[in-house]
Amino acid sequence: MWISEQGRRRPQADGTALVGQVTLPGDPAAVYLDGERRELPVYGPGGYIWRPAKDQQVLVLKTGAAGEAPCVAGTPCGEEREVAPGEVLIYSGGSTVRLNGGNITISGGIVNLTGRVLVNGKIVVTEG
Repeated sequence: MWISEQGRRRPQADGTALVGQVTLPGDPAAVYLDGERRELPVYGPGGYIWRPAKDQQVLVLKTGAAGEAPCVAGTPCGEEREVAPGEVLIYSGGSTVRLNGGNITISGGIVNLTGRVLVNGKIVVTEG
């Protein structure tokens, strides 16, 4: 009876998540896990679009009934940047946008604002 049940069991994935290194950046991406996996879709939090860079360490989730459809879910948050609990830091290269308790701090690079820009309810910049 045990042998007859073996054919009916679905193969089990070896864990639900792995950490790998990006070999081909973008979306879809390629990541080296136990071998290179290509054409992996990239997911991020709602309202945020992200593309992993080459050599970046990423979390790969195994989806599908047997883990046959992996996807890239994110990168480690423990980089050399100080972030307080409840704070959000968006960064790319040397530029950052820090959101903390109603304050927004922008550093590095150039800030391009389009459309109507209001400061304390007063228009300071209008487009066109």
